[in-house]
Amino acid sequence: MKWILLTIVAFFLSACGKMPHHPYMESNGKVKVLSTTAMIDDLVAEIGGDEIDHVSLIVGNLDPHSYELVKGDDEKFLRADIVFYNGLGLEHGASIREHLEKHSNAIALGDILIAQDPNPFLVIDNQLDPHFWMDIELFSRSIDPIVAALAEKDPIHASYFKERGEFLREKMLLKDKMLMQEIQKIPPEKRYLVSSHDAFYYFARKYLEQSTEGNWEKRFMAPEGLAPDGQMSVLDIQAVSKFLCENQIPVVFPETNVNRDALKKIVAICQEKGLHVRIATTPLYGDAMGTKGTGADTYLDMIEHNIFTLTDQLSKE
Repeated sequence: MKWILLTIVAFFLSACGKMPHHPYMESNGKVKVLSTTAMIDDLVAEIGGDEIDHVSLIVGNLDPHSYELVKGDDEKFLRADIVFYNGLGLEHGASIREHLEKHSNAIALGDILIAQDPNPFLVIDNQLDPHFWMDIELFSRSIDPIVAALAEKDPIHASYFKERGEFLREKMLLKDKMLMQEIQKIPPEKRYLVSSHDAFYYFARKYLEQSTEGNWEKRFMAPEGLAPDGQMSVLDIQAVSKFLCENQIPVVFPETNVNRDALKKIVAICQEKGLHVRIATTPLYGDAMGTKGTGADTYLDMIEHNIFTLTDQLSKE
């Protein structure tokens, strides 16, 4: 009896860290596509359809900026015919960066797009902002390099990938226009955003200011920098508190994958100065999509969730 128990324990221990049964791990002749983020994986799934097997490396509320590989990730890279990643400095964890550099067919979508046209991409505090998925139209430009890579790997289904890519582009651009109209329900004088970290500059430019020429940079502020694993100072917290008071902003928004301690400090400082500020009960999605059942488990639903959350919270204040 004892050896049976030991065998069962050994089996479960050996299974820890392994990916559950998934078509991606099967040798079935389909193209295997690994994407670093769920946002990219969602686009890949829409374009590849039933002709590919795909999986996201970083799932849940994990931070893509500082993600380090865990047990089982090596095998995902080994099986991948194509690896799509965000680029623009997002995936800067040492182990993931090493695997991306070593893989023979790793494609940095943001790097491709900025080489084609650098104008839409933002530099914040002398650092390239990698959060370009926060602008639906800009992120939709990733469709072409995804289609091209899939078609090169599986030319038999090239027209299939192209057709699905065009359908996805139309869907994304239609959603983009709808959300641009939705957020106009917030009066311009209330259209300000304070969140946990600097993930929303593209979002602010596109949806809050709705202009590349205006004061979109003054529409958004956060206590933590482009990567939430960076250093945050007392001066950062004071700057955000001042921003809230000057613009009479009554609510700050937490993010699903970032600690709320900084926002709590900011709220306390503002209340001491006489400005009633609260932390929104509904968080925004910045670096990670939601899980099933959250209403933000696809890329477009994620952006829509953010827009409707802001509209609900800011238009009634």
